[in-house]
This record gives sequence, structure tokens and C-alpha cells, in this order.
Amino acid sequence: MNAPFQLDEMTAAAQAVGQDILVLNASNESEVDAAFATVIERRAGAILYGANTWFQVIRDQLVALAARHAIPAMYEWREFVTAGGLVSYSTHRPEFMRQIGAYVARILKGARTSDLPVVQSSRFELVINLKTAKALGLEVPDKLLALADEVIE
Repeated sequence: MNAPFQLDEMTAAAQAVGQDILVLNASNESEVDAAFATVIERRAGAILYGANTWFQVIRDQLVALAARHAIPAMYEWREFVTAGGLVSYSTHRPEFMRQIGAYVARILKGARTSDLPVVQSSRFELVINLKTAKALGLEVPDKLLALADEVIE
């Protein structure tokens, strides 16, 4: 996971609702296979992928493994869901990229990075793949569908 605070927050959230959390790391294909073997062995009920650039590179493999083993999975970016994943929730990427561009422009105009404010995204995107939900035998509540920015049927 790129940010240790993500793990801390997920662990706290799991503890708050009385759920166990299994943390697995993978940085190459054999580690991905080993992690999925552990997920299956431990009978994990779902997978939540942390932010990881390498996961974007192997997106199709991760989506296929989750589908093959019928494990609901949540991803960082919408591209996983359009590739057949179940759900993603993340920063709205175009807004995020505009913020990066604005910061780069300020730096190129001479601003010191230490003088720039910390900016947090204000727009997030929820994408749900109903076809995948159906294949997993899951019913997505209407209220959640109404909150989604995109529903793939």
C-alpha cells in the first residue's frame, strides 16, 4: 500500500465493526498468486485493493482472479470496474489532474513548494458494475445505485 495511513484507517474501521482484516502485499506475479492462495485459504469475504501503480499495470489479471474465485473486490480506480471489477471509489481523476496541473504551474512560476497549501480532493467517484454483482450473486441496494456516479450494466 502506498500510504500507511490507509492501512491504519482500514484497520480501525474493521475493528469498529468487529471484522478481521487480512493484509497482503504483492509486488510481482508470484506474490499475487501467493496472496490469492492465502485469500482463498483464509476464506476472505472480499478484497479491498490499496493504491498501487503496479496494480494498474496488472489490472486485468487482478480482475480475472477475483472473478475466477468469485470474490467481491473494491478497487482504487474506475478502470478496474470497466474491466469487469465490482466497485471503485476514489478521487475524481480529472479534478485530481487539474489540481496537479495548477500546482505545477505555480511551481514553474516560482512558487516555493513549502508555501503551497495542502489541498484535498473535494470530488469523489463511485462506479458499480451490476453485471459483476449479478455474477457474484450480490444485490446492490437501490440507495447505493442512486449514489453511484456510474453504473455499468
